This record gives sequence, C-alpha cells and structure tokens, in this order.
Amino acid sequence: MEKNLRQQKTAIIKIALFGPESTGKTTLAKQLAEYYVTEWVPEFARDYLQEKWEENQHICVADDMMPIAYGQVALENRKLASAKKYLFSDTNLMVTKVFSEMYYGFCDPLLNEAALEHDYDLFFLTDIDVPWEKDDIRDTSDGRETVFSVFKQSLIDAKKPFITLSGNKESRLAKATAIIDNLSIAKQHGISSADFVQIYNHGIPYDKIVSQLEIFKNGIAKANLISPATINNGILSLSEAEFKEKAHFFDLQKEKLKLKKFVPASGAASRMFKFLTAFLKDFDIEKETINAYINRKKDSNLSIFIVALDKFPFFESIDKKLREIYPDFETLDRDYKNYYFIKTLLSPDYFDFANKPKAVLPFHKYKTHIANPIEEHLNECVHYATSNQVSNLHFTVSEAHQSLFENEVEVLKKKVEKASGSQINISYSYQNKSTDSISVDEKNKPIRDKNNNLVFRPGGHGALIENLKELDSDIIFIKNIDNVIQNHIDKIELYKKALAGVLLEVQQQVFSYLNAIEKQEIKEKNIEEIVAFLMQKLNIELNSDFNKFTVENKISKIKELLDRPIRVCGMVKNEGEPGGGPFWVRNSKGGVSLQIVETSQVDLSNKKQQDILAEATHFNPVDLVCGIKNYKNEKFDLLQFVDQKAGFIVEKSVDGEIVKSYELPGLWNGAMANWLTIFVAVPLITFNPVKTVNDLLKAAHQPQ
Repeated sequence: MEKNLRQQKTAIIKIALFGPESTGKTTLAKQLAEYYVTEWVPEFARDYLQEKWEENQHICVADDMMPIAYGQVALENRKLASAKKYLFSDTNLMVTKVFSEMYYGFCDPLLNEAALEHDYDLFFLTDIDVPWEKDDIRDTSDGRETVFSVFKQSLIDAKKPFITLSGNKESRLAKATAIIDNLSIAKQHGISSADFVQIYNHGIPYDKIVSQLEIFKNGIAKANLISPATINNGILSLSEAEFKEKAHFFDLQKEKLKLKKFVPASGAASRMFKFLTAFLKDFDIEKETINAYINRKKDSNLSIFIVALDKFPFFESIDKKLREIYPDFETLDRDYKNYYFIKTLLSPDYFDFANKPKAVLPFHKYKTHIANPIEEHLNECVHYATSNQVSNLHFTVSEAHQSLFENEVEVLKKKVEKASGSQINISYSYQNKSTDSISVDEKNKPIRDKNNNLVFRPGGHGALIENLKELDSDIIFIKNIDNVIQNHIDKIELYKKALAGVLLEVQQQVFSYLNAIEKQEIKEKNIEEIVAFLMQKLNIELNSDFNKFTVENKISKIKELLDRPIRVCGMVKNEGEPGGGPFWVRNSKGGVSLQIVETSQVDLSNKKQQDILAEATHFNPVDLVCGIKNYKNEKFDLLQFVDQKAGFIVEKSVDGEIVKSYELPGLWNGAMANWLTIFVAVPLITFNPVKTVNDLLKAAHQPQ
C-alpha cells in the first residue's frame, strides 16, 4: 500500500460522516450515495480490524492507526475518481485522529497534520440518539455522551464546518438531503461552507438568503400610488353616535368570542434617547457650555429636554439618585447638574434607559405612582379586550428583555385585576431568528464582524406576522407599546370597541356569503348584491373582465376575494408625523386596493408620486382590529396573504461605511397587503406615540 495521506484535488462536493461508533454513519452514507446516484467511501478500518480479529482475535492497537489512515485515504481517492457531483465518506482521518487520542492518548504527527488539513465541504456529526449495535470490533456503549462530546469538540477546535444530524434514518436522510441541496446552491453563489453553516444554525432558510442578495442587487419596486385614501373615498367616517352604536354591537357579541390584545414591544428605547446619547458622546463639559453645544449642533431637542426636566415622570427618581452620588449636588453649576442628570439617566451603572425596552420606562406621573406602558396596556386591555371577565394580552419581546417584562407584570397584573375584577392572561413571543436579514456593504457583499462571522439584523416588525398567526383568537386588537395616554381611557375604549364592531358587522356578512357559496345557495340574481358589498363595504375594485365570466367563475372569484383575513384600521388626520398613511395602490398585476404605505415605499424622484403623497389627508396610527379566522372557524395561514415584494432596504452608516439590510414587508403594510381592509377615521386622541423622550411632554402624557 502506498503510504500517502494527501487528498486528491476535486470540484466534487465532499460530505464527511463523523461521530462515535454505532451512530448511523454507514447507513446514512449508503442512503445518500443511492439518493444522489454517486459513490460512498466505506470505513477502511472495519475490514482491516475484522480481518485481524478473525485471524487471531487481536484487537486494535496504537500501531494500527497509521495503516488505517493510509488505507482510508487510498480508498477515498479511489472512490473520488468515479463519483458524480458528490462523495460521501463513511469516515475520515478526523475520526481516526480522535480515536487515536481517546484510546492511546497520542496521535502520530503525520496523522494529526493530515486530519486537520483534509478538506470536506461539510461534516455531518451523527448524534447518539440511535440504538447501540454491538459487533466484534466495537468497544462498548458506556459513556456515549462523553465520547460524542469529544467528537463534537474536535470539530469545533479544528474549525470544521459541521451540522448535527439527529432522528431516525428516514428523518436524517430527509434533513441531510435538504441541507446538501442548499449547500450546492450556496457553492454556486460563492458562499463558503463556514458561512453556510452559520446561516443554517441561525435558522434562516438558505433560499431566503439568496432572495435577499437578489433584492440588494436589483432593488425593490416602489409602490404605485393612484391617490390618497380620503373620507368617503376609502376611509369610513362615523359620527359620535355611530361610534357608540358600533361599540355597543361589539359589547353584545363579545361574550361569544376569544379576544386578545397584541402589543409589539421587542425593541429597546435607544431611538427614544438618541439625541441625548449623541450629546454625551460629543460634549466635553470641561471645554464647552451646554448652550454652546446646542448652538453648535442646532439641537433644539436638547434645549427642550433641559428646560422641561422637572416635567418628566422620571425626574424625581433621578434627582434623588444624583443627590446620593454627589453630596454637594445642590452647590454645582447648572451645566454640571444637567450634564450629570443626562449621564445618570443613560448610565448602565444607574438607570440605563436607552438600553431598556420602552415598556418598562416611566411614562406617566399619577398622584399615587408612576406608570409605565405595561401598566397602561393592562388597563386598556381590561377595558376593551375582556370577555367573560377574562382579558388576554400578548407581548412580542426580545429574549433578553423578557425577565424585565415578567418582573413588572408580576406586580402590576394583580393591581389591575383587583381594580377591574377581571383575570388577565399574559403571554409572550420572540421575533423568530429565521426572519433575520443578512447585512451587506455598498457593493452588496456580505459584511463580517471582528470574528469574521456574517452579520445578521432582525427583519423588522413585518416578522411579527409569524407571531400573529400563532395566536388562537377571534378578534385581535393591535397597538404599539408606546401608543398609550395618561387620561381619557373611556374614549380609547369607545373607539377601539367601535373598530371591533365594524369588523364584526363586516365579518358576519362575509361569512354569510361564504357559507351560502359552500352550500351552493348563490344564484346569478345574488351576485349583483355581493359585488355591491365588495365595492362599497370592502373597497374592492373588480377587474373589468368580471362581467364576461360565467356564473360559476363569478362565484369562484367572489369566494377567492372574500375568503381572507380582515383588518379594520383606525386613521387619524395627517399632522406631519413621519410614517405611513392610507392610499389607493395599483399592484404589478394591475389590481387596485387600499394599502398603508410608508414614505420609504414611494418613489420620491417621481413628481406625480410625490404630489399624491403630499395630498394625503390621513396618517396610520397603528390602531388595528383583526379577524384571523375563516368562516369555518379555522385560522388562516397569514403568510399566504403577504406581498413579498413590499419589503424595505434599510441603509445606515457604521464607522463611516454604508451597511444595508433587508426588512420584511411591514406588519401593517405588505404583511397584510392581501387582507380585506377597512379604514375608519378616528380622533387624534387615539394616537400619542412616544418616539423621542420629549414626546412625554405632550398633553396626553402629562397629569391633568
């Protein structure tokens, strides 16, 4: 036998099966070779040691390691010559190296060097969740967990790209083939094995990465605005009496319904304190006055913040802490007092407000206590999302912040339950990491961190459509975490219930038509009535060819249009707030529908589109009530109603370099693009978000 440990160079994709004895390596190697109609490399040591045992019952010794290594390499190189696209190795020199070190406490330097140098596109680490099968040359099943850990650590130490395979032989084969198919695509796109494994471990389907890279390369088509939605042209206007009527209708129905409030609350409050963070970074109190900084930076936000310090709900807590930290605080110059106030507010050693979720920050000062958004949402929830004395509230949170939520809820829940006489059930979910986006540079090349790993960024609030679809409720109220007020809960209750009443009225009519269609009770004479309902109540414009359809095709089209989740969205008057608004939009197929469109989705270089945007009379306050079940009381698969082309490319500067990432179609934008949509004008009192800390100075957030 030629004593050669060199691998032959090849363009073949090589997969190594790697793991302890009796973990299914041989079975899987055979399965994969058969599946891909190619070669697999058996374990040379098996025949070598079996022959040795049969001759004189000799077992493996340290001197056998190098002959086994030479034989394994020769066998692999021989099989490589006839392999097609893939080669699957039942074992490899890394296995021999690990066994040599485990059993003999030593590995020949030549074997060690070759094992580390040998290149495979991917290692499958076979798990120990399969039964141990004894034979003449296997050792023992004792200590399988320890042995498995050694094998896994050896791959980590050698920086080999690996994925662990668990399950029975059928599930392992299905999992392995899916991984290999994606790996092959990745190789075509120039993605390394290490990057591929990182993407896999992050949970992002590889086809999504390919799609994202294509989006960065080709851009995203802008929305095609036809006109703004206005009162009586896409936006329903109700009188105060009608609001009360709709709210009463909801109250009559709610005891038969599962209600839930859904509050997106994942993000930290970093943007809320952005101008203060920038101030601390750029200001030197030894060299400049705060007034000089304000003039130099033209920072009116900082000026407002300082002038109104004592109006903030957190003023007294921080002022008290400052007097503990600085015993001579009262004698300090005013600039030093203000500087230390801001520093303590943001310091990780003290209040650390910019790194906490908005949900736990002090928002409102009452006579008896300070309330945060969690408390305000609990209070709102029992007012309009209660059925049979039970309220259900769901927060989407970041995993890192969940304990902060739970600590607050433990105290506040009992307080609100006692005052309301309702039981409150609270649940949480995280934004799924599989919805994250890869980050790229200006040339659309993936960027890397200091450890040379790919950089991923959360896919935006559009990812929460997956969280929403998991909820089992008849009516879901959606409201952002920061959109709460200190007073007028009765008015908030009225308008929220009224939106739910609008939804129920429309939903009942939709379900009535769909049930009639299923029972084949719809005749040609009924079609005109349903078409009028579609156009007048649901703002759906039918294709001009509709009248040419046969009766059967008309009914089929009507069913397709009606059998969708429903959203009723409150709209407030546009007062120049940044964000989205209601518009009539034409899609790529020529269809026109009502959509909530963000400014970033509009082609601002197009004068006509710019003019339509400027004509908008209303703004989206993210005040939604949703029905996510169909007429059979089954949950819709909400992912089927997303406009996948309505995402966003987000750019930001990091250390002077442009970094781009992709955000999924927004939760109330493209993620709900193909829902049945009703826009209702609601008063401005329903919209009081806290985007910056200075928003807490607005009347809706101040004591009265």
